[in-house]
Amino acid sequence: MPITKQRTLDYVNIEWGGYVERFRRLPSAEQEKRVKAMGYESFRDLQAHILEWWDEGMGIIRAVAEGRKFERKKYDFDVFNAQAVAKYKAWDEPQFMEHFEKTRQGMGSELKSMREEAYDHRRVQSWIHAVIIHHAREHLSALSRFLTMDLLQNEWAEYIADFNALDEEKKGEFLSKQGFETFHDLLAHIVGWWEEGARIITGILSTPGLAWESREVDEFNAELTKKYASWSDDDMLRHFDSVRRAMIDLTADLPEDAFMNEDIEGWLRDDVVEHYDEHPLY
Repeated sequence: MPITKQRTLDYVNIEWGGYVERFRRLPSAEQEKRVKAMGYESFRDLQAHILEWWDEGMGIIRAVAEGRKFERKKYDFDVFNAQAVAKYKAWDEPQFMEHFEKTRQGMGSELKSMREEAYDHRRVQSWIHAVIIHHAREHLSALSRFLTMDLLQNEWAEYIADFNALDEEKKGEFLSKQGFETFHDLLAHIVGWWEEGARIITGILSTPGLAWESREVDEFNAELTKKYASWSDDDMLRHFDSVRRAMIDLTADLPEDAFMNEDIEGWLRDDVVEHYDEHPLY
């Protein structure tokens, strides 16, 4: 997956810059539901977790960029996360929120001033991916246009090439773990859900309040395998990229308030963001 200086800065400034505001636009019951689903008692505890990993990651990124040695740690994630939550318990809300925002802005300034070649270092890329890019998906509070577009233009755009880069043994292991006999069938599954989501989103936009029917997952997956079984692999690859591009266009053209629509947000979150992490190549 491509990790560049500009992409990193876009995550810090756009995705993380709007993180709190997007969450606060949700109804209170939905806020609580989403925070609990991520395993936290409160949004503040979740933010504390995010903050502490930003600090940890930036310490290592900074050391690598400056050519300094750094402590190599073996993390007990449960202990680390519990300590992060406890660290900020006594802080009052305005103080904590100011610190969260200052940390984000400071991280952006440091990353902007960092030399381009530092972004090529494997450990820098690993930590940027972990605490800035993947963390945004792992702790998705409310979906943004930016995150949806970014996944479609990067991870999903590289998906076929990433699979082809695996050796034959690893390809077989990956497909077996995903529950598909062939890569063709997996692509059919992904494309079919994109098309279904796009169909429903388009319907909601043209007919507000549209009542759409939820598909039985196993049954629909079987239908998709059968639907594309006669297609050649080359046609399937081309169709995957065509539908991916159509999803980019759909997302780019959505009105801003569409992301506040529970159904539209849900389909994009499930089909584009969570689906990628359900079928990860790395």
